[in-house]
Amino acid sequence: MIWELIAAFFGTIGFSVLFHVPTRFYPWCGLIGAVGWGVYAGLQGSIGMVMATLAATVAIVCLSRFFAVKKECPVTIFLISGIFSLVPGAGIYWTAYYLVVNEMSQASAKGIETLKVALAIVLGIVLVFELPQGLFRIGTRSKKDKINHQS
Repeated sequence: MIWELIAAFFGTIGFSVLFHVPTRFYPWCGLIGAVGWGVYAGLQGSIGMVMATLAATVAIVCLSRFFAVKKECPVTIFLISGIFSLVPGAGIYWTAYYLVVNEMSQASAKGIETLKVALAIVLGIVLVFELPQGLFRIGTRSKKDKINHQS
C-alpha cells in the first residue's frame, strides 16, 4: 500500500506538470492525489469500487477546496490533477475492446460499471461543492484578516 501511495503522489505531480500547475503547488497536488488513492484503495475491498470512488472523490474535493482557500488559488489547480487517478480509463478501454471483438455482454457489463464510477466522481464533486465556502476557511486567515492582525 505504501508503494501505491508513493506512486499516486508522484503520478499526481506528473499530471500537475502536464496541466501547467505552478511548481509551488506540486507537493499539495501530490498529497491530495495520494490521499484520494489511499481512500479508494482502502475502501474498495469492503464497500465496492463505485462507493470507494465516491468516498475518494469526496476526500479529494474537500482537500482541494481547503488548499485552494489556504493557498489562495483556484480549486481546479488541485482538483483536476488530484481526481485523475480515479478516472476509469481502463474501464473505457475494456468497454471499447469488448465492443470491437463483439463481446456484447462483457461490453455492456464493463460499460455500465464504468458509467457508475464516472457518475460517482460527478456526484462526489457536486456534493462537496454544495457545502458552504466557510467550512473550508477553518484555520486560515484572509489577506484582510492578516493585515488587521499585523496592525
